[in-house]
Amino acid sequence: MENSGNKPEIREPVVAGSFYPADPKALSKQIKEFLDAVPAMKVDGEIIALIAPHAGYIYSGQVAAYTYKLLLNKHFDTVIVIAPSHHVYFQGASIYAKGAFRTPLGIIPIDEDISQKIMKENPAITFMPRAHTQEHSLEVQLPFLQTVLRDFKLVPIVMGDQNLENCKTISDSLFNVIKGKKVLLVASSDLSHFYSYNEAVKLDAVVIDHVKNFDPRGLARDISAGKCEACGGGPIITTMFLAQKMGANKALVLNYANSGDVTRDKSRVVGYLSAALCKETKSDPGKGENKKIGTDLGLSAEEKKYLHQVAKTAIEKQLLGEPLPHFDPPYPRLQEKRGAFVSLHRRGQLRGCIGYLQPYKPLCQTVSEMATAAAFQDSRFKPLRKDEFKDLEIEISVLTPFRKITDINEIAIGKHGIYIMKGFNSGLLLPQVATEYKWDTETFLEHTCQKAGLDKDAWKDKNTEIYIFSADIF
Repeated sequence: MENSGNKPEIREPVVAGSFYPADPKALSKQIKEFLDAVPAMKVDGEIIALIAPHAGYIYSGQVAAYTYKLLLNKHFDTVIVIAPSHHVYFQGASIYAKGAFRTPLGIIPIDEDISQKIMKENPAITFMPRAHTQEHSLEVQLPFLQTVLRDFKLVPIVMGDQNLENCKTISDSLFNVIKGKKVLLVASSDLSHFYSYNEAVKLDAVVIDHVKNFDPRGLARDISAGKCEACGGGPIITTMFLAQKMGANKALVLNYANSGDVTRDKSRVVGYLSAALCKETKSDPGKGENKKIGTDLGLSAEEKKYLHQVAKTAIEKQLLGEPLPHFDPPYPRLQEKRGAFVSLHRRGQLRGCIGYLQPYKPLCQTVSEMATAAAFQDSRFKPLRKDEFKDLEIEISVLTPFRKITDINEIAIGKHGIYIMKGFNSGLLLPQVATEYKWDTETFLEHTCQKAGLDKDAWKDKNTEIYIFSADIF
């Protein structure tokens, strides 16, 4: 396909070598490392759309990998990427409608048929090459797509005006053209820019809540009111409207971080989000999310509430530099020796998890000690800070005794945790982990082996011991 100058309409990469490696081998290696660092996840139902960041890969590549790992072994005929314009302001939107895009990983042909039909459907969507010439927000999505998908065609859309009405009309036009086709949507957006770490987290939480609640109008309202920021707010809103028309009924927030998590400079940061919009099939009332994870050990609501208060108080006292109080629970059952783990989350992200595998100490004492250990001694994280305490979510898992198995069919996802031991190596994953990431039995075993520092297939070795247990999780 040729333009007026009789040259192919090939859009060459403009940020290769700056936003991501220009060398194909280095680029492939970097993306593979990002993807390998993401736990395996399964989505119930059909993936309709993704939200991914568009900064330099060293800053946002790991967050983007959470989005793109979902596409492994999937196929789409066409991918529509909707991105914001950083360099040119214009009304409506621009499709690069002819030829192809090139990256260091090769050529991606434009879906010219769909592109032409979209422009015919909506005159405000035009072929304006200058909107794409220097634009990075769309380009940085492409090497990830080339890595995880088989052959596909591209519809690259850059939005100028991102007001709500423009978002709605673009989504309507796109739906009229693509309904019934095997198409994936990708919204390209970073979140807040150049606030302090804590302020950025607060602003970005507003966007995340609207995405989680599948609320494009609410997101548009709060962006307009200055309650949050997203440089690709228009693409996110447009994609949410369009995904809903295509049957998506569930939003999954996969990962959030900001540049301060990478550089450790938390004075001026940029926020990054990965999410998926899915068409989820209705589950059986007796299955899935309605089914309790783990088991019921008979602890009362009052006993569980008391243990949560013990964990919270223990952490707070250590933050204040005060001695750990002696807890004398009014419930005899909390004096029984039990193994238990305390898991800490902050704004949806794991912040620490440590426990006693065996019933060494009374349950109340175990919870007190493991809460402070999770907050201050988990080697994967820096010690908890005072300003993080108010956002802390505490989860307690009281363990049942371990049972050695020889048949992996005895493992029940949602009920059992796994403990694997081989030589001096051992590793444990709690029952809720497999459910959270939607793992099957073999994937659960593989990740437990990796937690133990073993090869992922070590569970098949006759010298590897596999134990199962359950937990009362609250």
